[in-house]
Amino acid sequence: MASEAAESGPPETSFMSARYLFDTNVLVYAEDADEPAKCGRARDLIADLVLRDAGVVSSQVLAEFFVTVTRRFAKRLDGAEASKRLEQLVDLFPVLDVNADVVREAARGVARYRMSFWDAQIWASARLAGVGTVLTEDLPGAGEIEGVRFADPFAEGFSLEG
Repeated sequence: MASEAAESGPPETSFMSARYLFDTNVLVYAEDADEPAKCGRARDLIADLVLRDAGVVSSQVLAEFFVTVTRRFAKRLDGAEASKRLEQLVDLFPVLDVNADVVREAARGVARYRMSFWDAQIWASARLAGVGTVLTEDLPGAGEIEGVRFADPFAEGFSLEG
């Protein structure tokens, strides 16, 4: 059964060396001139993780990024510019696909930890790929769930090391 396999630990994957999964909000802030402090912090973090070769994104995050910057953003990007930014992210970071195993694991996360489905799917993507930290401001106080730590890169005192 999928949930039994998932509880035994993440499988070995080519992403095991990547330690940080970006949530959508971090990538969106990198485009948000209306939030200069968060914009600068997000851009610095992206650059740092590119240099460390330690970041990943998921296909879910890429889709949410595109929708947010083209529809929900104060200064929306047009489709062509948003596509360009999306391609840059794909070129910079390995992409974790959302597949049936991720969806099943997310459903287990919803049932067990009472997360929203979309947050659980990001957690599941990280967990199944062996990524130790999700960078997000959306889950304050979540701490760690089954080996995946949630860290707010905009919080005072934030450090990639811990």
